[in-house]
Amino acid sequence: MTTIDDVARAAGVSVSTVSYALSGKRPISASTRERIEHAVRELGYRPHAGARALASQRTNVLALMAPLRVDVNVGVIMQFVTGVVTRARDFEHDVLLLTQDDHAGVERVAAGSMVDALVMMDVEAEDPRLPILRRQRQPSVLIGLPRDASGLSCVDLDFEAVARTAVDHLVGLGHRQLALIGSPRLVLDRHTTYALRMVSGFRAETERLGVDAVFEPCESSHAGAVDALNRVLDRLPGVTGLVVHNEVALPAVLAGLRERGIDVPRDMSVVAVCPQDVATGQPQPLTAVDIPAARIGAVAVEMVMSRLDDGQTPETRLLAPELTVRATTASL
Repeated sequence: MTTIDDVARAAGVSVSTVSYALSGKRPISASTRERIEHAVRELGYRPHAGARALASQRTNVLALMAPLRVDVNVGVIMQFVTGVVTRARDFEHDVLLLTQDDHAGVERVAAGSMVDALVMMDVEAEDPRLPILRRQRQPSVLIGLPRDASGLSCVDLDFEAVARTAVDHLVGLGHRQLALIGSPRLVLDRHTTYALRMVSGFRAETERLGVDAVFEPCESSHAGAVDALNRVLDRLPGVTGLVVHNEVALPAVLAGLRERGIDVPRDMSVVAVCPQDVATGQPQPLTAVDIPAARIGAVAVEMVMSRLDDGQTPETRLLAPELTVRATTASL
């Protein structure tokens, strides 16, 4: 096994110089650094993870707070997790996954030296975890957008723009009566911001365009989907354009339309807001605005590593929506 002594001999420098070059703790001349890097590559040297962590005072671990509540879609959550874990590996970091809805757990992780940085999901408008993040020493990034993001870095899909994109597509096809079937009531009552921003964008855009519109929350179940669809059709009998932002309920909404003899897209155009695999995995591929969960997770890691390595100032990144037209929307 190649050691740091082997690298030092090959580069013609002292062991301490190699250590300084690898840790970045002291300035090294460009020529010396080049010789050391060449020796590292030629010899295939990899610093011992424990020693590297001690030298840098890092754990090479990121914490990911992803509460698995009863009202969340675990499949979609795991796409975010996959994005975080995969990108963290590129930075030679492991991920500690915290799935409990436990603010004390956030405090324990942040107060100790278990992790280098934190990524937090399922953000509420007035999230009680935010004061903890603001006073901790480790950098953090939110996947979500609280009401007050000052001093915090955030990344998310721009859900208000998502709603505008879906509404504009349907109105452009001639639909003048639209409905949004959205998140469960518990999610809305908890003031989870992605759901609130979706509703806000839908209401603002339909009002701006002067079209009739209704919004109905929807429990993430077959019965909840049927109930939400019934409420929509009762409130707006002439509805011809439907936006569905609830991945679990989506198949039942489509089945409910079929059972009522409502043809998609001849009688009802449907736009889903969901990950691409959900949209293309239905019997009828759905026109959809993609939720790029894995990409958002990867961006969150890149942002938190920038804050960790370079002291980057807090920022907010909202990803622009992308709508793909498939089989479920048509001109009226």
